[in-house]
Amino acid sequence: MNQNLRLLASAVALLLSPLPALAASSPDTGQGIDAVTGIDVMTSTVMQKGQSSISGLGLRVRIQSPRVIKEIEFMPSIEYWRSYTTAQPYDIRATRKDATLGTDVRYNFQSGAWKPYLGAGMAIHFLSTRVDAPSFGVNDDTNSVIKGGLAVLGGVSFGLAGKLDNFLEIKYHHLSDYRQLKFNWGLAYNL
Repeated sequence: MNQNLRLLASAVALLLSPLPALAASSPDTGQGIDAVTGIDVMTSTVMQKGQSSISGLGLRVRIQSPRVIKEIEFMPSIEYWRSYTTAQPYDIRATRKDATLGTDVRYNFQSGAWKPYLGAGMAIHFLSTRVDAPSFGVNDDTNSVIKGGLAVLGGVSFGLAGKLDNFLEIKYHHLSDYRQLKFNWGLAYNL
């Protein structure tokens, strides 16, 4: 298993490991500590500066704190995309990828069946580019960088069936030289 997949698996395990503790009750007050309100799985169309659009995946947990306004949710997340291309007859192969660990805070507007929301957050991006072009003297050259950046998002969720919701959102990651705009679609399981 390559290093990026191990990093991704470790991040998912860290993201999901505190779920039982977060849903527990405090013995002092009888009130819940920070309650997990749901889990979202999403797919993205990612447009990064300097490249065509590609697809990505994401997973996030929604947490609500009784000490904060009930319309506010905290969302630790992990997102990943990978782009691979070849150019024949020049024998050029290029791979770009981004594994992102982040946390967003969103405000859910109270509405009918459609529930709009706005949010902002921060994330750490593990970006990597790999090029192999032997006919041009470039043999398996790799460049990796870790960048932090801010994010803003807006979207709408709507009921699907029972505890399942659909959601559509737009998310912008502000990274110097690597700005990304994502159109996300996903399924939300509400606890």
